Amino acid sequence: MYIEERFQPGTVSVLNLATPGRSTKTFIKEGRWQTALDAKPDYVLIQFGHNDSHPSNQPEATDPGTDYPANLRRYIDDARKIGAIPVLVTPMVRRNYDAQGKITDDQKSPAHSLQLYVEAMKAIGQEKKVPVIDLHTSSKALMEKLGPVEAARLANKKGDNTHFNEKGARTMADLVMKELLVVEPKLQQYLAASPSSATSISPAP
Repeated sequence: MYIEERFQPGTVSVLNLATPGRSTKTFIKEGRWQTALDAKPDYVLIQFGHNDSHPSNQPEATDPGTDYPANLRRYIDDARKIGAIPVLVTPMVRRNYDAQGKITDDQKSPAHSLQLYVEAMKAIGQEKKVPVIDLHTSSKALMEKLGPVEAARLANKKGDNTHFNEKGARTMADLVMKELLVVEPKLQQYLAASPSSATSISPAP
């Protein structure tokens, strides 16, 4: 939702249909993907992984080697059928740190490592010739630079290492925008002269 304000007023409209707890599977099952298609967008930013990586006994869970990539292929194919340009966005890191201050955002089970979903999405991007914004890599670099104390200030609530408050959301929007304008340079012509930004965020000395 904070991406729209980076562009000149009236030039780009962003429809944010993201819903908490949904995965590539449940977003389709609940009809939310059809709602997105019915809006006839020019671009579709597709980001899934966190909820797909939940334990396999959860209804939203998918497997990084089977139904997760299959679902991504459907999103891409469906978007192209309506004339939209699909753009994949890898899931940002979970802000879990080890004793050395490095991000370790895996689930408790290695079988549900978020990294596996990141790699699967990148592979689908190559296979389907779809641009990929690697938010996982950029957010990991930023969060390790910030460290756990500063990163905690971006949380939606205390102890939440996945979701963000407004400052955190704007920070993620900054990271997305940096790559979006590279993979889709046509959008640069609509960029606002002085967009709202959170890129000045930096670790405490």
